[in-house]
Amino acid sequence: MYTELDEKLTEEQRLLKETAHNFAKEVLRPASVAIDEMTKEEIIKRGSVYWEVKKKARQLGYHLMGIPKVLGGFEASPLEFHIVMEEFGWGSPGLGLSIITDAFPAIAVLMYQPQNKKLINEIVLAFIKDSDEKIVSCWAATEPDHGSDVGFSHTKRFPDPRLAYSTKAVLQGDQWVINGQKSGWTSNGPVATQALSYLTILDSKGIAGGGIVIVPLDLPGVTRGETTEMMGLCDFPQCEIFFEDVRVPKDYMVIGPDLYEDAFDPFVNMTMATVATVYTGLARAAFEEALEFSKRRIQGGCVLADHQIIKLRLFDMFTKVEAARALSRAAVEYCLRPRDPVPLEYSSAAKVFCTQAAFEVAHEAIKIHGAYGLTKEALTNRLFRDARVSLIEDGTSEAAGLRAAYKIVESYRP
Repeated sequence: MYTELDEKLTEEQRLLKETAHNFAKEVLRPASVAIDEMTKEEIIKRGSVYWEVKKKARQLGYHLMGIPKVLGGFEASPLEFHIVMEEFGWGSPGLGLSIITDAFPAIAVLMYQPQNKKLINEIVLAFIKDSDEKIVSCWAATEPDHGSDVGFSHTKRFPDPRLAYSTKAVLQGDQWVINGQKSGWTSNGPVATQALSYLTILDSKGIAGGGIVIVPLDLPGVTRGETTEMMGLCDFPQCEIFFEDVRVPKDYMVIGPDLYEDAFDPFVNMTMATVATVYTGLARAAFEEALEFSKRRIQGGCVLADHQIIKLRLFDMFTKVEAARALSRAAVEYCLRPRDPVPLEYSSAAKVFCTQAAFEVAHEAIKIHGAYGLTKEALTNRLFRDARVSLIEDGTSEAAGLRAAYKIVESYRP
């Protein structure tokens, strides 16, 4: 295995890295290969290899990263979180992201409602105690008419009424009544038991009039579309979710319009730094695959690695991997600690750079493999498809860059 020189890791962190890598090598990667050959119905069926992975991850406590130790969680430091998520990305970005998405409602409660005993008991502690995958979560943000455009908090666009979420919530007594639709890119949607959903409460304030609510998906009025088939990330199932007069307890509205704009950034900051880390792992996997292949494939009377052009390609790939690791690790270290204002420009830069690096390194890996790299048997095929998805995942790279650019122009002084 290719490993970076990192003398700053403690023995405990080195052991954590080794354990996470073994999990990625022995569980995540073989499962992702198997899932790539399955139908969408086979993937989400209880008992499938997808569910086996989720169960093993829970047995090891990986789903509890970010949950305080005092509550029974796995309170990893930002560096330790990066170590684990990079290894997960090396094994399977989709499965790694699926595992961490399960914790989103619990993390949202801890971020926004840490004193709410009802939510702590019913959402956080219930999730911590669940070792049988009875609680699976999805992130229901994007809609058919709203994707990257909802992310421009603290700009003139955010309170524009034309940009309000189509999914609406109206308070009736002690319940919120929810109507609307979430798009086919709802992460973990086909298998989730609860959704962390973004919606509109006050139309007149646009996106700024939004809210974040936890919706149990077994409630009357909730339906789902078929699993979305995509070119990559097949092991991170997604689908549409429809809400028709769904009644949710009042307390399950974690954030309302009074705090929504300020609350939007911290969660997006966390997800973008995570995506950057996961795809750093994919970039490393593609580089290692190309390096190994170039040392055994003979062309022109010698192994590929003896040709100068291949050496230069490998050096370029190595540089992008190391740069991605440095930037994503710095972003995680800086962004996953509470800060005001939220450093979106750093997580955005990491997300944009690392996903682009993953795409370029995976592309080069296919070129080094030649025609074999295009076949379904080649790992490079899946890595390239997953990497292409990353450029749109959690908002397009262009939107993430523009969002950060607004902040840089407004807040930075020469």
